[in-house]
Amino acid sequence: MDFSILFTWDGLMYLMILSLLEIVLGIDNIIFISIITDRLPEKNKRLARNIGLALALIVRLILLSFVAWIMQMTTPLFTLIEVDFSGQSLVLLIGGLFLIYKSTTEMHSSVTGNEEHAQKGNVTLKSVITQIVLIDIVFSFDSIISAIGMTNGMGDGSQDPMVIIYIAVIFSMIVMLVFSRHIADFINNRPTIKMIALGFLVTIGVFLVAEAFGHHIPKEYIYFAIVYSLAVEFLNIRMRNNKIKGE
Repeated sequence: MDFSILFTWDGLMYLMILSLLEIVLGIDNIIFISIITDRLPEKNKRLARNIGLALALIVRLILLSFVAWIMQMTTPLFTLIEVDFSGQSLVLLIGGLFLIYKSTTEMHSSVTGNEEHAQKGNVTLKSVITQIVLIDIVFSFDSIISAIGMTNGMGDGSQDPMVIIYIAVIFSMIVMLVFSRHIADFINNRPTIKMIALGFLVTIGVFLVAEAFGHHIPKEYIYFAIVYSLAVEFLNIRMRNNKIKGE
């Protein structure tokens, strides 16, 4: 692997931008991991988060080694209700439906008050890690395709832009690993924030299903919605704290 591209201004700029992009694209992954691991006993939560993010990194690196194969998965395999389904479409469809189902059941447990009972049920470290691996594969597809599209056309015969993608992926996963505990505690200790996060995951699932059917919707809309919702909720939290202080 040729690292010479890292010693150019273009290479460094792309590395910085792509690292930020990978961190942003990893937010939905870390939110899912934070919520799904909250059902585990306290001693296993951190272990499950670390294993989940480590597996996410491994899955991304493995998929990066099959870049050419992934990009060829756009070839239609079959047609259903006048929609062509490729290998990528099937991954997005299955992942989107799984994300919608899992997020919806989590929301139902929170709303009905069965969350505490479910936490004492048959939730094992193995089952949680299995679910994390399934969703890691879907999010990794999205992350890698975005990274490849962004670096397309970089480099020449002697410079390989793939090294930038590898380093950006590794760096972004290290950042998420460092802050995963803080994000998980912040989400799970605030019921309203957790509900917003679950709604965000349902929306991501819907977008994945829509993309599987050939309807590409820019993810900027989702991120704007989640940032706006969180900003409103932070104002509500500030207002409630001020009322408590004033009493």
